[in-house]
Amino acid sequence: MTWFNPAGTDWTYASTRLITARMITLWLWFGVPIAAWVVLAVWVTPWLWIGAGAAAALGVWFSVIIVWQVKAHAWAEREDDLLVKRGRLFRRVTVVPYGRMQYVEVHQGPLSRMLGIARVQLHTASPGTDAHLSGVLVDEAARLRDRLTTQGEAKLAGL
Repeated sequence: MTWFNPAGTDWTYASTRLITARMITLWLWFGVPIAAWVVLAVWVTPWLWIGAGAAAALGVWFSVIIVWQVKAHAWAEREDDLLVKRGRLFRRVTVVPYGRMQYVEVHQGPLSRMLGIARVQLHTASPGTDAHLSGVLVDEAARLRDRLTTQGEAKLAGL
């Protein structure tokens, strides 16, 4: 048992569709400069291939980081609280007591909608304990929203 992996905790990991969403965004941002450098390298000077290669290498590195980040993002529902963990190098576990939850939001942009995932944002009485769950499948996001809201109301009423 460690702080970052409590014994008996059943973690739910983010969907791998989140990797696809983040890769599309990343390569849209890196694709334009790489294409520009390639065109300029062909028409102006071959020295610009260095810039294209450097941008491509940086994009590959960021792609690896995206995979690591998404595979480290998980949450666990316990009796009195919700645990949210993220990070590989700089690990972080946030414990959100159900009784402190004020409201729960579900976000979904066009790319997320296309991939069938959503982001669940938890708002608490203290901004330091706010948390979000990225890469949640749409059906699971609706279930989580309802369950967390119900748990929050029940625990708050018990205070």
